[in-house]
Amino acid sequence: MDISNRIVVVTGAAGGIGRALAHRFAAAGARRVVCVDIDGDRAAETAREIGGVSRRVDVSSEDEIRNLIETVESTEGPIDLFCSNAGVSTRGGPEVANDVWQRIWDINVMAHVFAARHVVPRMIERGGGYLLNTASAAGLLSQVGSAPYAVTKHAAVGLAEWLALTYGDQGIKVSVLCPQAVRTAMTKGKEGGVASIDGMMEPEPVAECCLKAIEDETFLVLPHPEVLDYMRRKTENYDRWIGGMRKLNRRFNPG
Repeated sequence: MDISNRIVVVTGAAGGIGRALAHRFAAAGARRVVCVDIDGDRAAETAREIGGVSRRVDVSSEDEIRNLIETVESTEGPIDLFCSNAGVSTRGGPEVANDVWQRIWDINVMAHVFAARHVVPRMIERGGGYLLNTASAAGLLSQVGSAPYAVTKHAAVGLAEWLALTYGDQGIKVSVLCPQAVRTAMTKGKEGGVASIDGMMEPEPVAECCLKAIEDETFLVLPHPEVLDYMRRKTENYDRWIGGMRKLNRRFNPG
């Protein structure tokens, strides 16, 4: 897809990867970039920087996502690219409280479901469209110290795969972003964490990788190329891979 003259929606646009995506799409000639975040003030700031528009939206609410899509399409035009980028994290395992599990599930998984539910039929009716869903390398590998993050990001990757194989013949293109550590509010203070083992990337080169993937219509977006090698090791010998991950767990999650 050529971004020029396209209508683009970016969730999580108040900062980090979302803000960088909004800037990159605007620079690539998008007709309008809609900057979406639960932090409406900072989303508006991003929009002002690029000449876009903003909307305050809680992506865990299906009603709010449906209203977002309806409003954008009635005021700006048909959405060509929907970037479901917002995400949250928490530490812990099965002992994490149910309401915390539910919140991270709603934002990291159901927000993608809600977006697809309400924008894909519209895209199909007009011949196609594009979804960029932000997951994580944790969705391909795992996340030491956080079961909720690992589980929800695996689900996000699974959903993106399903959307791509199910709607591809109807003109729907899908890319899924799976970086390791990126310098955002989520990773602040975690520069020495396990996700940073191959370095902490700035949001701007991540956005550049996303634009290239969209232009080339590539499914898997891996700003950290090492992740592909880790995936191959995982599929070659799952038990050996688990053993290596246990070593990382002892190193980064000794408790």
